Amino acid sequence: MRELVLASGNKKKINELKDLLEGFLVLSLSDIGFDQEIAEPYLTFKENALQKARTVFQFCNKNVLADDSGISVLSLNNQPGVFSARYAGENASDQQNLDKLLEEMQGKENRRAFYTAVLCLIWEGVPHYFEGTCHGTLIHEPRGNNGFGYDPIFIPNGYSETFAELSSEIKKSISHRAQAMEKLSAFIKEQTNS
Repeated sequence: MRELVLASGNKKKINELKDLLEGFLVLSLSDIGFDQEIAEPYLTFKENALQKARTVFQFCNKNVLADDSGISVLSLNNQPGVFSARYAGENASDQQNLDKLLEEMQGKENRRAFYTAVLCLIWEGVPHYFEGTCHGTLIHEPRGNNGFGYDPIFIPNGYSETFAELSSEIKKSISHRAQAMEKLSAFIKEQTNS
């Protein structure tokens, strides 16, 4: 079975990606003994995903998958975007980031937002990118206990529940990360069958 290292320390994100990566021996950063903090100094998801993937690849020389993702809000000029995980400050919790976004949204009529996920797969030393987006609307009060980050206030288009209320099966089929993973899976199938 092929090994694939997930360049993330976010346990919920790792579990979500593991669910989508059948047929691989998925290794976490702790599995390979990697404990460095990886800087994300760039202004695009793609550059940050590459930074994470490349740093881990240089450490272990295995196939590596990194993800950079976030939420963009139209009435906030697409903020927090790449700063989603640290919107309320460098070591902010999910709750602090969520509270800050709700505060920024007070009085805003346009509540449209979209999630973006960019996966960077370093496969046999070469980086490949896969992107997915999911559009929806922000509500005023958090609802639901599934998911993480901004999921409790994000209702995807075509649904009445938040990402944190939807079943993981539905979320896995419509989320930004699921879309990116679908493209990545097609790529891996192509590589492993050729």
